[in-house]
Amino acid sequence: MSQDTVLKKEFAKKDVERLRNLMKGKYGDKTQTSIGYTKKEEFHKEGDIWEHDDRTWTIKNGIKQNITKLDKAKKAHIVPLLCPKCSKVMKNKNDKPYYQIHKTCFRCVIVKEDEIKRNGGWDEYQKDIKNDEIDNKIKNFELWVKDQLLESNSGFVSEMGDVENWVGKLNPAKVNEHVKSVIEYLEGLKIK
Repeated sequence: MSQDTVLKKEFAKKDVERLRNLMKGKYGDKTQTSIGYTKKEEFHKEGDIWEHDDRTWTIKNGIKQNITKLDKAKKAHIVPLLCPKCSKVMKNKNDKPYYQIHKTCFRCVIVKEDEIKRNGGWDEYQKDIKNDEIDNKIKNFELWVKDQLLESNSGFVSEMGDVENWVGKLNPAKVNEHVKSVIEYLEGLKIK
Protein backbone atom coordinates (compact mmCIF):
# COMPACT_ATOMS: atom_id res chain seq x y z
CA MET A 1 0.00 0.00 0.00
CA SER A 2 1.10 3.47 -0.71
CA GLN A 3 1.41 6.32 1.74
CA ASP A 4 -1.28 8.36 -0.10
CA THR A 5 -4.18 6.41 1.38
CA VAL A 6 -3.27 7.27 4.96
CA LEU A 7 -5.55 9.78 6.63
CA LYS A 8 -3.65 13.02 6.96
CA LYS A 9 -6.33 14.98 8.85
CA GLU A 10 -6.85 14.65 12.57
CA PHE A 11 -10.36 14.48 13.98
CA ALA A 12 -11.43 17.17 16.42
CA LYS A 13 -12.56 16.10 19.87
CA LYS A 14 -16.20 17.01 19.11
CA ASP A 15 -16.18 14.83 15.96
CA VAL A 16 -14.87 11.83 17.90
CA GLU A 17 -17.47 12.41 20.63
CA ARG A 18 -20.23 12.65 18.03
CA LEU A 19 -19.19 9.32 16.49
CA ARG A 20 -19.14 7.69 19.94
CA ASN A 21 -22.64 8.98 20.66
CA LEU A 22 -23.89 7.67 17.31
CA MET A 23 -22.37 4.25 17.96
CA LYS A 24 -23.99 4.10 21.40
CA GLY A 25 -27.37 5.18 19.98
CA LYS A 26 -27.39 8.56 21.75
CA TYR A 27 -28.37 10.57 18.70
CA GLY A 28 -29.50 13.74 20.47
CA ASP A 29 -26.64 14.09 22.99
CA LYS A 30 -24.49 17.18 22.83
CA THR A 31 -20.81 16.90 21.98
CA GLN A 32 -19.70 20.21 23.43
CA THR A 33 -20.86 22.76 25.93
CA SER A 34 -21.48 26.34 25.01
CA ILE A 35 -21.41 29.41 27.17
CA GLY A 36 -23.61 32.39 26.62
CA TYR A 37 -26.98 33.96 27.28
CA THR A 38 -29.90 31.65 27.82
CA LYS A 39 -33.40 32.98 28.09
CA LYS A 40 -35.22 32.20 31.31
CA GLU A 41 -37.83 29.53 30.66
CA GLU A 42 -41.38 30.33 31.65
CA PHE A 43 -43.60 27.49 32.72
CA HIS A 44 -47.36 27.89 32.39
CA LYS A 45 -50.15 25.69 33.59
CA GLU A 46 -53.66 24.94 32.30
CA GLY A 47 -55.74 28.11 31.87
CA ASP A 48 -52.86 30.61 32.13
CA ILE A 49 -52.97 33.54 29.69
CA TRP A 50 -49.77 35.38 28.77
CA GLU A 51 -48.30 37.56 26.03
CA HIS A 52 -45.20 36.73 24.00
CA ASP A 53 -44.01 38.32 20.74
CA ASP A 54 -47.11 40.57 20.54
CA ARG A 55 -49.43 37.54 20.70
CA THR A 56 -51.67 36.28 23.47
CA TRP A 57 -51.33 32.63 24.42
CA THR A 58 -53.14 30.15 26.66
CA ILE A 59 -53.05 26.47 27.48
CA LYS A 60 -56.24 24.47 26.87
CA ASN A 61 -56.36 20.70 27.34
CA GLY A 62 -52.57 20.65 27.68
CA ILE A 63 -52.02 22.35 24.29
CA LYS A 64 -50.49 25.81 23.87
CA GLN A 65 -52.86 27.90 21.74
CA ASN A 66 -52.86 31.39 20.28
CA ILE A 67 -55.77 33.63 21.29
CA THR A 68 -56.99 35.78 18.39
CA LYS A 69 -59.67 38.40 17.94
CA LEU A 70 -61.64 35.95 15.81
CA ASP A 71 -61.92 33.19 18.45
CA LYS A 72 -65.52 34.14 19.24
CA ALA A 73 -66.42 34.06 15.55
CA LYS A 74 -64.74 30.68 15.13
CA LYS A 75 -66.59 29.32 18.13
CA ALA A 76 -69.92 30.54 16.74
CA HIS A 77 -69.46 28.51 13.54
CA ILE A 78 -68.14 25.30 15.04
CA VAL A 79 -70.76 22.55 15.03
CA PRO A 80 -70.10 19.68 17.44
CA LEU A 81 -70.08 16.08 16.28
CA LEU A 82 -72.88 15.10 18.66
CA CYS A 83 -76.08 16.97 19.50
CA PRO A 84 -75.85 18.44 23.03
CA LYS A 85 -79.47 17.46 23.76
CA CYS A 86 -79.92 13.94 22.31
CA SER A 87 -76.24 12.91 21.92
CA LYS A 88 -76.82 11.60 18.37
CA VAL A 89 -74.41 12.25 15.51
CA MET A 90 -75.23 15.45 13.61
CA LYS A 91 -74.82 14.36 9.99
CA ASN A 92 -78.03 15.67 8.43
CA LYS A 93 -77.56 18.55 5.98
CA ASN A 94 -79.97 20.64 8.08
CA ASP A 95 -78.12 20.06 11.35
CA LYS A 96 -75.59 22.88 10.87
CA PRO A 97 -78.06 25.72 10.15
CA TYR A 98 -80.44 24.54 12.87
CA TYR A 99 -77.59 24.21 15.36
CA GLN A 100 -76.56 27.82 14.64
CA ILE A 101 -80.06 28.98 15.62
CA HIS A 102 -81.34 26.52 18.23
CA LYS A 103 -78.07 24.93 19.51
CA THR A 104 -79.55 21.45 18.90
CA CYS A 105 -79.79 19.10 15.93
CA PHE A 106 -82.53 19.19 13.29
CA ARG A 107 -84.36 16.20 14.84
CA CYS A 108 -84.52 17.85 18.26
CA VAL A 109 -85.93 21.04 16.73
CA ILE A 110 -88.59 19.00 14.87
CA VAL A 111 -89.55 17.19 18.10
CA LYS A 112 -89.67 20.49 20.02
CA GLU A 113 -91.82 22.21 17.38
CA ASP A 114 -94.13 19.20 17.17
CA GLU A 115 -94.61 19.35 20.94
CA ILE A 116 -95.36 23.08 20.71
CA LYS A 117 -97.97 22.43 17.99
CA ARG A 118 -99.63 19.72 20.10
CA ASN A 119 -99.82 22.03 23.11
CA GLY A 120 -101.38 24.82 21.02
CA GLY A 121 -98.54 27.32 21.34
CA TRP A 122 -97.48 27.33 17.68
CA ASP A 123 -98.78 30.82 16.86
CA GLU A 124 -97.03 32.30 19.89
CA TYR A 125 -93.80 30.45 18.98
CA GLN A 126 -93.84 31.78 15.40
CA LYS A 127 -94.62 35.28 16.67
CA ASP A 128 -91.63 35.17 19.04
CA ILE A 129 -89.29 33.98 16.27
CA LYS A 130 -90.49 36.69 13.85
CA ASN A 131 -90.25 39.45 16.49
CA ASP A 132 -86.77 38.33 17.58
CA GLU A 133 -85.66 38.45 13.96
CA ILE A 134 -86.98 42.01 13.59
CA ASP A 135 -85.30 43.05 16.87
CA ASN A 136 -81.97 41.71 15.58
CA LYS A 137 -82.41 43.59 12.31
CA ILE A 138 -83.09 46.81 14.23
CA LYS A 139 -80.01 46.28 16.41
CA ASN A 140 -77.78 45.55 13.38
CA PHE A 141 -79.19 48.59 11.54
CA GLU A 142 -78.46 50.90 14.49
CA LEU A 143 -74.89 49.57 14.73
CA TRP A 144 -74.38 50.01 10.99
CA VAL A 145 -75.62 53.63 11.09
CA LYS A 146 -73.39 54.35 14.09
CA ASP A 147 -70.36 52.98 12.20
CA GLN A 148 -71.23 55.00 9.12
CA LEU A 149 -71.49 58.21 11.16
CA LEU A 150 -68.06 57.61 12.71
CA GLU A 151 -66.49 56.92 9.32
CA SER A 152 -64.63 59.80 7.72
CA ASN A 153 -65.95 61.03 4.40
CA SER A 154 -63.33 63.70 3.80
CA GLY A 155 -61.63 61.90 0.92
CA PHE A 156 -62.23 59.28 -1.73
CA VAL A 157 -59.96 57.36 -4.06
CA SER A 158 -61.52 56.95 -7.51
CA GLU A 159 -61.13 53.95 -9.84
CA MET A 160 -58.40 55.85 -11.68
CA GLY A 161 -56.40 56.21 -8.46
CA ASP A 162 -57.09 59.93 -8.09
CA VAL A 163 -57.68 61.21 -4.57
CA GLU A 164 -60.76 63.41 -4.38
CA ASN A 165 -61.27 65.64 -1.35
CA TRP A 166 -64.88 66.17 -0.41
CA VAL A 167 -66.32 69.05 1.54
CA GLY A 168 -69.31 68.70 3.84
CA LYS A 169 -70.44 66.24 6.43
CA LEU A 170 -73.53 64.26 7.28
CA ASN A 171 -76.12 65.98 9.38
CA PRO A 172 -76.51 63.70 12.44
CA ALA A 173 -79.91 65.19 13.31
CA LYS A 174 -81.36 64.29 9.91
CA VAL A 175 -79.73 60.86 10.01
CA ASN A 176 -81.25 60.19 13.45
CA GLU A 177 -84.64 61.33 12.14
CA HIS A 178 -84.44 58.84 9.25
CA VAL A 179 -83.17 56.09 11.56
CA LYS A 180 -86.18 56.63 13.85
CA SER A 181 -88.57 56.40 10.90
CA VAL A 182 -86.94 53.14 9.70
CA ILE A 183 -87.08 51.68 13.24
CA GLU A 184 -90.77 52.68 13.54
CA TYR A 185 -91.46 50.94 10.23
CA LEU A 186 -89.64 47.78 11.36
CA GLU A 187 -91.43 47.84 14.73
CA GLY A 188 -94.70 48.03 12.78
CA LEU A 189 -93.80 44.72 11.06
CA LYS A 190 -93.84 42.89 14.39
CA ILE A 191 -96.68 40.48 15.03
CA LYS A 192 -98.85 41.59 17.89
